[in-house]
Amino acid sequence: MLKASNLKKGHIVLINGHPYQAKQIDVQTPSARGANTLYKVRFAAIPSGQKLEQAFKGNDTLDEVDLERRPINFLYKDRDFFTFMDTDNYEQYTLAEELLGEQALWLSEGLEGITALLLSGNIIAIELPASVDLEIAETAPVIKGATATNRNKPAVLSNGVTVLVPEYLAAGEVVRINIELVRFMSRVKE
Repeated sequence: MLKASNLKKGHIVLINGHPYQAKQIDVQTPSARGANTLYKVRFAAIPSGQKLEQAFKGNDTLDEVDLERRPINFLYKDRDFFTFMDTDNYEQYTLAEELLGEQALWLSEGLEGITALLLSGNIIAIELPASVDLEIAETAPVIKGATATNRNKPAVLSNGVTVLVPEYLAAGEVVRINIELVRFMSRVKE
C-alpha cells in the first residue's frame, strides 16, 4: 500500500483493477486549520494512455503495482517507436512514442541508466536517470568575464529543449541537465 502523500510522478498504481501511471501531481495545502492537504493526480492508463484525474487526501492509500525492474539501454528510434535492449539478457523491447510522452525528449542513442518497468514480461513504461549529458547546440556568444557573475542565458540543447545555462558556456560544450526540473546542473569535463 502506498499513501497518496508518498506518490511520486512515474509511480504505477492500480485503480479499479487497472494499472495507471502518475503523470502530474498538484499539491493543494489549504490555509484553514484542520483542513487536509489534497493531492490532485493526473494518471495515464497503461498501455492505452487514457487520461484519468483523481484527488486524494494525504492519508488515502493506493495499491502499488508489483513490477519487475530491468536495466536497459536506448538503441534507436524508428518512426514512432523506440527500441531498448535489456543489458543483462540482450532482449529487445519496443515502446510507442505516445506512451513515453515527455520522456522521449531526453532519449539519445546509447543513453544508459534507464530502467524498464515490466508487467507480466511486457514493457509498460521506463524510468529515466535523474540527469543526462547533452551538447549545447546553440546559444549566445561567450561574454568575457562572465565567470565572475552569476547570470544565465538561454541555450538550445541537441535534443531541442531550451534551458538556462551560465553565460560562460558556448555552443558545442556538454552539460549535465536535471530531467525532472529541466535545469542546468554542471558542465561535463571531457
